Amino acid sequence: MPFATEHSGLTLRQRLDRGFIVLAILGLALMLTLIHSQTALEKIRAKGVLTVITRNSPTTYFLAADGPNGFEYDLAKAFADELGVKLNLVVPSNFSDILPMIVESKADLAAAGLTLTQTRSELVEFGPGYQEITQQLIYRTGKQRPKSVNELIGHQLKVIAGSSHAEKLRELKQTYPRLTWAEHDNIESEELMGLVWDEVIDYTIADSNEAILNRRLYPKLQVAFDLSEPQQLAWAFPKTKDKSVLKAAQAFFKQIRSDGTLDAIVEKHYSHAQRLGFVGTQTFIGQVSRRLPRYQHLFEEIGLREGIDWRLLAAIGYQESFWNPTAKSPTGVRGMMMLTQRTANQLGITNRLDPRESVDGGARYYKMMRAKIPERIAEPDRTWFALAAYNVGFGHLEDARKLTQTFGDDPDSWVDVRKHLPLLRKRKWHTKTRHGYARGNEPVEYVDNIRSYYDVLIWLDNDRQRNDEIIEENIDYPPLPQSL
Repeated sequence: MPFATEHSGLTLRQRLDRGFIVLAILGLALMLTLIHSQTALEKIRAKGVLTVITRNSPTTYFLAADGPNGFEYDLAKAFADELGVKLNLVVPSNFSDILPMIVESKADLAAAGLTLTQTRSELVEFGPGYQEITQQLIYRTGKQRPKSVNELIGHQLKVIAGSSHAEKLRELKQTYPRLTWAEHDNIESEELMGLVWDEVIDYTIADSNEAILNRRLYPKLQVAFDLSEPQQLAWAFPKTKDKSVLKAAQAFFKQIRSDGTLDAIVEKHYSHAQRLGFVGTQTFIGQVSRRLPRYQHLFEEIGLREGIDWRLLAAIGYQESFWNPTAKSPTGVRGMMMLTQRTANQLGITNRLDPRESVDGGARYYKMMRAKIPERIAEPDRTWFALAAYNVGFGHLEDARKLTQTFGDDPDSWVDVRKHLPLLRKRKWHTKTRHGYARGNEPVEYVDNIRSYYDVLIWLDNDRQRNDEIIEENIDYPPLPQSL
């Protein structure tokens, strides 16, 4: 019996220890085998983190006053939530770094407003298209509008390096060999449009969704013509044999298309942006320079006291009266924040034409409306509901929310409720409500306008702060004295 002879010199304890070591080695080997055999999706769930590459821009991801925001952020966050993991965002220094990082599998996917093109498809896998855009040539009003690519020859045209715009220009150069342009790293579309606005360059190219958002900030920018047919934006994934994350994303987009979530995210980020046209934006920016400085300290002081972003308070004031403290409507509402006599009495406001009293009353009335909104409703919907109630009254807002529920939509979603508010004008529907008829289209326009004014004020305020920082960095301060 060789086995007995081989171990005859070992104690029972030694044999048990040796057995445990063998089992531990086998267990470790099995664990390594299981880890190695995990799909990419299983690894994400095991780590509890989805790593996504994105861009810092108005159409993708940015930090707003109430936290992370942006169209791509909302999509990526919804996907991470669907997977039951946390979202980890990576923002490269340059746009041209995004695709190489995906090729090298340095992230699970890229959600960065990437246009699906044939050239890019040779490098990465694309998920389902979720937004249709067109590449557009941007120029400044006052300059001669180019009508063809041939008219761009000899002019300054700049685009983002590594972008689909640069790819399109290389394609066009085969037909227009004299066409020239410059490509820039470490710059975003908004900045390039700013250069056109400042007349530093003649033209740039922007996706139509970027043009919609940024033309509110640069109202003299116009679209000369479309450079491409409609194209799809899509997420990019590493080109590997493991398609588990891609398949999960495909299922995710199929779901959010069918349940209305995708439409709601599009509506959230773009619906209000299309309402404020050239004239409205130009007039607003003019009033920011001419009229706002007289009252900004009131908005800042009262906003700070009441816990309201002063820029939101100022946006309400502009929508109500164009910052005119003596404004008066035929229905009797008066002052900067257009308070009714009843509301003024309720708030203890004795002089509605006094700017300080009016702003104070408007801020407190907005807070009253906001306090009535159910706490389960998260931002920014909570703010939009409060603004709608400020305009049409809380009772009518509640009627619209009940109608929304009747139609099987979400009464806690502003995107859904704004669709049904106009029904309050129709007898068929307002007779079924508690508070009856209301001009339900007005609060929709009211909220959309305020959102646009608010966005512009944030942009202008941030731009001023950036300029102050640049000035501060370049001040040539005198040397400090050696002694006092």
